[in-house]
Amino acid sequence: MELELRHLKVVCAIADAGSVTKAAAELGVAQPALTAQLSRIERALGGPLFDRDHRGVRPTSLGELVIARARMLLPAMTGLLDDATRLNDPERGRSTPEHLSIGSSSPAILAPLIQRLEERHPDLEVSTTASWSADELARELDDGRLDFAVVGICGGDSTPGERGQVWRTFSVDPVFVMLPQDHPLADVDEVALADLATTGWAATPGDGCFQECFAAACAREGFAPRSLYVADAASCIDLVASGTAVALCQPTRVLPGLATKPLAGVPLSWRHLVGWRPDSVGAAFADELLLTVRMAHGDLVARSAVYADWLGRNPGFGEQHDPGITPAV
Repeated sequence: MELELRHLKVVCAIADAGSVTKAAAELGVAQPALTAQLSRIERALGGPLFDRDHRGVRPTSLGELVIARARMLLPAMTGLLDDATRLNDPERGRSTPEHLSIGSSSPAILAPLIQRLEERHPDLEVSTTASWSADELARELDDGRLDFAVVGICGGDSTPGERGQVWRTFSVDPVFVMLPQDHPLADVDEVALADLATTGWAATPGDGCFQECFAAACAREGFAPRSLYVADAASCIDLVASGTAVALCQPTRVLPGLATKPLAGVPLSWRHLVGWRPDSVGAAFADELLLTVRMAHGDLVARSAVYADWLGRNPGFGEQHDPGITPAV
């Protein structure tokens, strides 16, 4: 038997329900039929996925692996089908405006985003605005100076903007650390935050709780940052290259002479969003822009072997597909 996505859905349903009987009821199938299907899935995968007792089922080690991978694959496949539908929609091109103004607090994504937009809409004129402040870009959306804003915020921060704006999360990424390539920790798979307790740190500026979250993460590891240099991206890179500091960075960063490494335990995360006003001229283009932003972010991930490998072992991060459009409150 070849494993299919429907089989992964069955495994996740059993895990979520905690028993085959409850899962069968939720899926609308007979319990013996679901048990037989689970047995076929287990034979295809080479071992039992669940331990069974009178209290229900618990995933085995193999089951935990399969469930983790399934929870990563199933949303991605749903997103792929949604994006493919939009891509092949004959009405899609009719909502393309003549001009778009896009603001971004995530400079790295601008180049692949513009490239993707030029490929997909060669007649579309795009102007861009850069700002470190997601709140500033949200105000420009509200004033009508921007059609869309592409921003990054601390994983624990609230959505920027005013009531009536729409924000969609397209990726949740861990924060990595950038080291000189000759640093003693540059060859390890993951860097423990505590192992960098005596070094200086560099970070780009931003809104919200990020610096507070960093200080709290360090405090949980029993130290306070010796120094935190807040600077533009080029200066942060220079500080790392010179050995003066290590830098907090996005996991898609790939630079010659520098090593980008995961922080053990994911003490910090970064949420990427696209925002717009539903009553704006460009709002009809929102689904297409969101699709293109996801493609651009995927381009960045593909260039980072370290992050692509990390995502394969850490489901739940990376590309996100919101269940619906939610106005900011």
